[in-house]
Amino acid sequence: MGTMSPLITWIWPETPISLAVIILIGILVHALVTLGVRRATDLALHRSAQHAAGQTSRTSRILGEAAGLTRARAQQRTRTLGSLLRSVSGVVVTVIVLLTSLSMLGIPLAPLLASAGVGGIALAFGAQSLVKDYLTGIFLIVEDQYGVGDFITVGDITGTVEEVTLRVTRIQDGTGMIWYVRNGEIVKVGNVTQGHSSGTVDVPVAYGSDPAAVLAVLREVAASVGDDPELADALMEPPSVLGISSVTGGAMTFQLTVKAHPNQQYGALRALRERAQVALAAAGIKGPTYEPTAL
Repeated sequence: MGTMSPLITWIWPETPISLAVIILIGILVHALVTLGVRRATDLALHRSAQHAAGQTSRTSRILGEAAGLTRARAQQRTRTLGSLLRSVSGVVVTVIVLLTSLSMLGIPLAPLLASAGVGGIALAFGAQSLVKDYLTGIFLIVEDQYGVGDFITVGDITGTVEEVTLRVTRIQDGTGMIWYVRNGEIVKVGNVTQGHSSGTVDVPVAYGSDPAAVLAVLREVAASVGDDPELADALMEPPSVLGISSVTGGAMTFQLTVKAHPNQQYGALRALRERAQVALAAAGIKGPTYEPTAL
């Protein structure tokens, strides 16, 4: 026997049984999707662990770190995406179950969807910047453009990433100031942490110096810096002596280069400058002389 009201259609016991079946199917589908996402996440983490374990050589580990593909970073990104997929699937299944239940109760969906569409358009205009922030945040995580601990430049802000969420990125600059940058406002990012860092040292000597003698001294200095245990972990390879980079009226300038792990080249550069100055002076090689400019 059924009853008809202005709002809903209720037939006992068919209607409650149908609603229970719809809700049960929704719960089952959500559980299966969640299980599938969790299995996929665990599989991705397992493969990442196997890949990391297979990098037995020092060169492979260095290349992995330089490319930003460390195991912790990959795990963080994979778990974030898994959580996002589970949340989205839950929302989709809930909406489908709700609409199906309303249709089962005889409530016309066309006016409801039309009203929701008009309200959604109005809401979209007001929340378009928020949607842009979230979409950009998803792509930032998926593409691994930067992560926590990276040293980046965003616009006129340069500093270390403290936190990355779907909406904002928190950065601490060199002065200690904390910046909150909306992801939707990020147009381009410079990431110093991914890859490697390099630097050069210019060593000027007197124009009349013997280039072979200078090169011999500088190569010894470069070798000593490369063998220094305090600097070895920062360097990807020993410093190199490139040779004469320029010749001016009173000076020859020799150039040395350093290739280090991201943002760790400064200690080696300082050591090269200091040791080159001391070694050249000990070898009797004079510095450049400049004639005073006549007034």
